[in-house]
Amino acid sequence: MVKTKGVDRTVAKWKTKVAVAGPDYLDGVTNPKADWQTETSKAEGSYEQGVQAGIADKRFGKGVARAGTAKWQRGAIEKGGTRWTAGVALAEDEYRSGMGEVISTIEATALPPRGPKGDPKNYDRTRILGTALHNKFKGK
Repeated sequence: MVKTKGVDRTVAKWKTKVAVAGPDYLDGVTNPKADWQTETSKAEGSYEQGVQAGIADKRFGKGVARAGTAKWQRGAIEKGGTRWTAGVALAEDEYRSGMGEVISTIEATALPPRGPKGDPKNYDRTRILGTALHNKFKGK
């Protein structure tokens, strides 16, 4: 039998260490041992294998069932409100860049004239825009 420190001591140590680890986290991101993009790109095959194994084992659905709605709601309420607002504020430049591409694609798309209300040809306008956006962003 393996002797451990037990769950209470393990959690207490984790909580204490995490509380002061912010600078270590930032240092690791700023000065990685290896380039993130290079190493992550090398792992694409492993990622694909892992995802396929997860699909085959139906792990997504099992995880959802294990967590349940109550856990999801609790986490979203306790963490989401404060993190969401701060995260959105930090993402303004990326949002502007991404939406700039979306809007320029929409503005560059030629649409047929709008028909009378209820005219099925009006759906073609939506299809044309959807196709233009899909072609712009597929594979990105």
